[in-house]
Amino acid sequence: MRAHRINSVIGGEPIAMKVLIVKTSSMGDVLHTLPALTDAVMHYPDIQFDWVVEENFVEIPHWHHAVKRVIPVAIRRWRKNWLARSVRQQRAVFRAQLQQQEYDAVIDAQGLLKSAFLITRLANGVSHCYDWKSAREPIASLFYDCRYSVNKQLHAVERIRQLFADSLHYSKPTIVGDYGIAAYFSPPALAKENDPYIIFFHATTRDEKHWPESHWRQLITAVAAKGLTVKLPWGTNLEHQRALRLAAGFKHVEVLPKLSLDKLAQQIVAAKAVVSVDTGLSHLTAALSKPNIALYGPTDPGLIGGYGETQQAIVSADGNMATIKPDEIYQRLVLIIENK
Repeated sequence: MRAHRINSVIGGEPIAMKVLIVKTSSMGDVLHTLPALTDAVMHYPDIQFDWVVEENFVEIPHWHHAVKRVIPVAIRRWRKNWLARSVRQQRAVFRAQLQQQEYDAVIDAQGLLKSAFLITRLANGVSHCYDWKSAREPIASLFYDCRYSVNKQLHAVERIRQLFADSLHYSKPTIVGDYGIAAYFSPPALAKENDPYIIFFHATTRDEKHWPESHWRQLITAVAAKGLTVKLPWGTNLEHQRALRLAAGFKHVEVLPKLSLDKLAQQIVAAKAVVSVDTGLSHLTAALSKPNIALYGPTDPGLIGGYGETQQAIVSADGNMATIKPDEIYQRLVLIIENK
């Protein structure tokens, strides 16, 4: 019945279709889902989305105008003490929230056994995901009502756009995907012409993905000649200590306070440019269409790197971040700034 309702809008009057998105983590994966929503709105202007997302990323779905309700989930935290009474109570609350609404479609863009079993199968609606050959965990495909073949060699953004197109019965647009969040962030008052700045995202999850601190400080020294302030964000105590070390002795470097994603996004919008390592915040920069030079060593940006016309990936030839030289990054940064 629900599947028929989706089909019935083809060539007919638009309906207020209600769709549940299951895309819980990570930050980059959540951001990669946004262009698919924009595609869907082009075909069904009255479509409404609810979104199940990990509690650390609840701000992101709110940025897209088509998202009506965000349902936080805490699988990462719950699994540390799954049978504890407090966790069982929180899971019950989550399930009740999940089942408040009947959906025309439930699209699991995660494609994992945990999302299929712990979330999607509990929701009220016809479930859609990748098929056995396309899902990240093939066995997860067994839990869905509708399954689709989507090329694994597509960029992650394009894979999700195709999944939504197949699930909701329209042709995926051929144009570059639009994250659809620019309107959420009003024109910033942060960047004054007499105080231009750039942001360096220096922190990431794995040691081998870090750029040497000596390289960051060489780049910081070089940009002083351009009259630019360098802003250094951080999220953990270790990252804060690294930011303080990078800033030591420089008058043109500002270590930011700990910021929410909303506040950090405002900082990105107002910046001249960004330099980043392989981190979720590089994807946030891409989503905000801010020029970014992203540095990659042991990871391949090909299918999961920054998506957008303003994104540059610098990949170490030997997988060692130290072989990416500060002078090369500085020259690229100058070209971005002078073309502003």
